[in-house]
Amino acid sequence: MHLKKRILVTGGAGFIGSHLCARLIKDGHDVLCVDNFFTGTKNNIITLFESPQFEFMRHDVTFPLYVEVDEIYNLACPASPVHYQHDPVQTTKTSVHGAINMLGLAKRTGAKILQASTSEVYGDPEIHPQPEGYKGNVNPIGPRSCYDEGKRCAETLFFDYRRQHGLGIKVARIFNTYGPNMHPNDGRVVSNFIVQALSGRDITIYGDGSQTRSFCYVDDLVEGFVRLMNSCDTVTGPVNLGNPGEFTIKELAELVIAQTKANIKLTFHELPEDDPLQRCPDITLAQSLLDWQPNIALARGLEMTIPYFTRFI
Repeated sequence: MHLKKRILVTGGAGFIGSHLCARLIKDGHDVLCVDNFFTGTKNNIITLFESPQFEFMRHDVTFPLYVEVDEIYNLACPASPVHYQHDPVQTTKTSVHGAINMLGLAKRTGAKILQASTSEVYGDPEIHPQPEGYKGNVNPIGPRSCYDEGKRCAETLFFDYRRQHGLGIKVARIFNTYGPNMHPNDGRVVSNFIVQALSGRDITIYGDGSQTRSFCYVDDLVEGFVRLMNSCDTVTGPVNLGNPGEFTIKELAELVIAQTKANIKLTFHELPEDDPLQRCPDITLAQSLLDWQPNIALARGLEMTIPYFTRFI
């Protein structure tokens, strides 16, 4: 019988956060879900309200939070370009002030804290695939910088709090993740393609479709989070969590068309600024430290994701 913990999940009504809350409840813990509904929605967590182990609080992490918890998963931040570029100053504040406030809470309560960082800290990488030791190739003044640099600064704060205050920290760098509860209008490639295909619209590809991405199903990612949080104190990360299986954007589009049986074609448009041409994790560290690797192949993951999007069509 494992110990029942009080666990705070910031951004808990978001895409990944809602799956994490459900998993932690299933594991027998009490979960406090905090979200300001900037991109998260109540629909993502509506079924969790039936559980006596679940509690929700509407709150913005750029303001301090006074609660008693044993562990903190800090996921609060808009994560798709459409949303984080909508209010770039607030995006940076959420990453930086949010990290400071949650680290302060962890310091006061003695809680372990995990930061949901991102593969965007690598920028447009010159090394492929990206290991954790790669310092990145990031534009500090571009339209994506509010997110890239905000997340980089959050990592800095986590390690400074560990060095200065001895905090128990964990940092996960998330690569492309998909699954049910994704925002239908988040501008991400998986949700874009599925929504276009289900609507009978031609699929929009930026560039020639040869740029590659790796796609991790959300349940695999959540398993990685839990293993990282439960790992020994000397394992701080950063640890890449993602699926190293690489697909071109064109291959993804063709797979979505095949699974939705849509009678549509591909259309090609100019590539946006600072859009990375390659993004693929080196997960050697996660395999050796956490005995973790993704188990759900892209075709199977899409089968479990596509039905969710039919409600928006």
